[in-house]
Amino acid sequence: MPELPEVETTRRGLHDHCVGLPVTAVVLRERRLRWPVPADLPQCLQGQVLRALTRRAKYLCFEFDHGTLLVHLGMSGSLRVLMQPQEPARHDHIDLQFGPITLRYNDPRRFGSFQWFAHGAELTPLAKLGPEPLSPDFSGRRLYELSRGRRVAVKPFIMDGETVVGVGNIYAAESLYLAGIRPDRAAGRVSLARYENLAAAIKQVLTNAIESGGTTLRDFVGGDGKPGYFAQKLHVYGRGSLPCPGCGRPLAEKTIGQRASVYCIACQR
Repeated sequence: MPELPEVETTRRGLHDHCVGLPVTAVVLRERRLRWPVPADLPQCLQGQVLRALTRRAKYLCFEFDHGTLLVHLGMSGSLRVLMQPQEPARHDHIDLQFGPITLRYNDPRRFGSFQWFAHGAELTPLAKLGPEPLSPDFSGRRLYELSRGRRVAVKPFIMDGETVVGVGNIYAAESLYLAGIRPDRAAGRVSLARYENLAAAIKQVLTNAIESGGTTLRDFVGGDGKPGYFAQKLHVYGRGSLPCPGCGRPLAEKTIGQRASVYCIACQR
């Protein structure tokens, strides 16, 4: 699944190609995504100038004067820039056209979404989200205060979007490794000092991933049509039973919160 760095990479790849330009056409080949795409989306966006393209958590926010189009890439979706006309391939479900430039949405599993919210309407998918991990609002103290009395393991705790957005399975595993915290430790039993280390690790891991273009996933393609390159730098994710980069011991693997988790029994406690 494209995570925060992949979505941010996509946003940056698309931004300069479409912001400030009017939508000249919207082509809906398949409306049956996670939620039905509004049938009147072409009429709604035709001729409207895209004022900004921002990101909140894993949502791309296409901002117009009269509303916002929220796009989620789902499990396998991608948005890429086409500078010249191309025949649509299988799973190319939606085109947003800006003159000669086309933003084409491809989604084999159709778990993504295109949701329209008129100006003044509450952006309901964003209503209960926690802070952005790279913002000043996110800190180790926040994690510490929210975790008091919590028995849930620390890994699913930091993956909860109400705690902090955008820390998916890959980045949670990597951040916990850098902070030296076992992913199965109860969230309420992590000290303030260790949460401060974890918050710093989350910021470092996500910043590095964004700078590297996201994590290379089988289905992920960035806005420029190229995959990300962060996977080659992973310390623990997907490396169960391989040597720990720090101590050389075989990395352990277990299921935590229904997600596969890899960690070092020596370097993480």
